[in-house]
Amino acid sequence: MADVEIRTFTADDADAVLSVILPIQREEFGIDITVDAQPDLRVIPDFYQSGKGQFWVAVKDGAIVGTVGLKDIGNNQAALRKMFVAAAVRGHEHGVAARLLDRLFAHARDAGLTDIFLGTTDKFVAAHRFYEKNGFAEIAKSALPRAFPLMAVDSKFYRYKVG
Repeated sequence: MADVEIRTFTADDADAVLSVILPIQREEFGIDITVDAQPDLRVIPDFYQSGKGQFWVAVKDGAIVGTVGLKDIGNNQAALRKMFVAAAVRGHEHGVAARLLDRLFAHARDAGLTDIFLGTTDKFVAAHRFYEKNGFAEIAKSALPRAFPLMAVDSKFYRYKVG
């Protein structure tokens, strides 16, 4: 675990972030999605690293192996987006997802956020278990704040109370 660094995204990370996220979406889970359908990935600093938001990467041996974004949606609320971990470093023994989420939670507390919402697809069953184990509660789509950035593939929704 100590050989993985969690740090904030920089502009130099843009291509590497795409090389982690797109293969997981398309090849592992068969989701027919392109980078063009995810314009936030082309403007990470503007989309995520503003207001109380942020975007982090997990780096192992100089390569990005994980990502997570926190989008400020106003009213001291945020949306967790783009949490992806490369298959080779998934699982409890590596702790990459847990460390990304810990960094996000610490930032959320420091920023004074009260709630974190997320949307995911039914296909990400292991992710559902991970979120639930880490304090997220499933909610109905109708319980999302109006400012929540819905993705077409989102079909399952969660809320985390910060603090």
